[in-house]
Amino acid sequence: MIDEKPWYQSKTIWGGIVALGSAAAGNWGVKVDAASGDALVLALTSAATAVGAVLAIIGRVTADTAIRKG
Repeated sequence: MIDEKPWYQSKTIWGGIVALGSAAAGNWGVKVDAASGDALVLALTSAATAVGAVLAIIGRVTADTAIRKG
């Protein structure tokens, strides 16, 4: 792979988290079908990307050093 991205933008990671959560929820009687799982992965990926963007902006605004040009 040439392209890199943060772990929280990976649909594979979120898919694994949802699958694990769905399996755990199944032990308590909650059923998550495939369509709901796919929608949940998309929602979590979008939310994680938004949180990452907000944290990047906050980090830049509160930074003590300037960005060097060039």
